[in-house]
Amino acid sequence: MGRTLENKQAIVAELKESLSQSQLAVVIDYKGLTVAEITDLRRRLLPKGAECKVTKNTLMRIAVEGDPTWEAMTNLLKGSSAFLLIKDDVGGALKAYQDFQKASKKTELRGGVMEGRTLTDADVKAIADLPSKEQLMAQVAGAINGVATKLAVGINEIPASLARAIQAVADQEKEAA
Repeated sequence: MGRTLENKQAIVAELKESLSQSQLAVVIDYKGLTVAEITDLRRRLLPKGAECKVTKNTLMRIAVEGDPTWEAMTNLLKGSSAFLLIKDDVGGALKAYQDFQKASKKTELRGGVMEGRTLTDADVKAIADLPSKEQLMAQVAGAINGVATKLAVGINEIPASLARAIQAVADQEKEAA
């Protein structure tokens, strides 16, 4: 039994809602994946603020039609497509997908769309190689802490140098006397 028009309209509305909250949409070819494997992929993506949608290309084409942010995705809609809609941690979600892909070896990344631009699979992989938000915050905190430490050591060194100089003058006066 096929889907009704109302059912299709509800799916398109849900896709539009998900896309409006997403920063990046990645299209993968999921041919050959079992339901358990797709469920595993969804479980890996969920903590990273991403979701995996499996829908017909026609419904996705209708959902992105007229939206300049996502319209570039129409070039990637062919074959059996699954869509990774990433809302929060872009790098973390892409790394989770890469880990899944290494384990299953069944999916193929076609490309993605971000801010109205089509990204090749190489572009998406380059984004995945960027450090995560937590790593960047740790690096910034470390740099700030390093500057503060050097400043404290420098400020502490001034009185210590002055004390050594005074002690050297006092020692010289003792020897002269």
